[in-house]
Amino acid sequence: MSDQPALRPTPANWLMVAALGITWGATFLVIEIALRGITPFWLAAGRIGFAALLMTAIWGARGGRLFLSDQRGWSSLCLVGVFSSAVPFMLLSWGQQFVTSGFAGVSMAAVALMVLPLAHVFVPGEAMNLRKTLGFVIGFAGVVILIGTQAFESTGSGMETAGRLACLGAAACYAGSSVLVRRLPPVDPIGLATVLLLIGAAVVIPAAFAVEGPPPLPDRNTLIALAVLGLVPTAAANLLRVLVIRSAGPTFMSLTNYQVPLWSVIFGAVILGEPLPPSLLTALSLILIGVALSQWNALRGLFAR
Repeated sequence: MSDQPALRPTPANWLMVAALGITWGATFLVIEIALRGITPFWLAAGRIGFAALLMTAIWGARGGRLFLSDQRGWSSLCLVGVFSSAVPFMLLSWGQQFVTSGFAGVSMAAVALMVLPLAHVFVPGEAMNLRKTLGFVIGFAGVVILIGTQAFESTGSGMETAGRLACLGAAACYAGSSVLVRRLPPVDPIGLATVLLLIGAAVVIPAAFAVEGPPPLPDRNTLIALAVLGLVPTAAANLLRVLVIRSAGPTFMSLTNYQVPLWSVIFGAVILGEPLPPSLLTALSLILIGVALSQWNALRGLFAR
């Protein structure tokens, strides 16, 4: 592990976080299409497998280099690969059978709150303070208001508690893996993104066989959906995630988790014709206030350029 100095987010970092929020917010629509022709675990395996193959080709064309120094962090790298995609994908696929989509959304927004104490302890320059903590709490409150009564209502399932724990476990995986990514020794970002996907595929594909049996034969629309999921929100977004965490830190990266529910609601209204919740403006205001408070120094530096 390395003790890297803290870095101030750049305009490119802000654009990448915004792109990730939009991308992951739109992903739910594509997943809904894909699930019509494939089971949940094989959906996760398909998107990770497709993304891993694509990134391996790109990485190989660039020389296949990973570590940029004599340092080695393979144990940490394996942990990140398992907990950045494989385990949370499976936990969410299983947990969402027993909880409301609103609770799953709140769980993902909680990543930002989980990252805060982890980064405080393990990442140089990411210390908690009152302003930063207050900003993340206000942003989280905005997400809860946006989702509304679905956030904590019960499904009545006997497995609901286990399902909720699975969703929160997925959020904890994302938080912990973000901190580990920041603390890796110097690496090639494309190589890192590729290796993480390969490790994830090595875990998810056998798990899909064990839980759901042989993969179903998907139709054309399902294959297109899987290809889109593998290319954009998995391969490309995983690379952007690595770049943001390595250059601006896990706390800054966690701002994405407040955007995802917001963009999901907006895309649902624009593409599917779903009604916009009356709390949208209130929620948006709280999220923006939370981001401004938590990233005040970064914003001040951004506009001072």
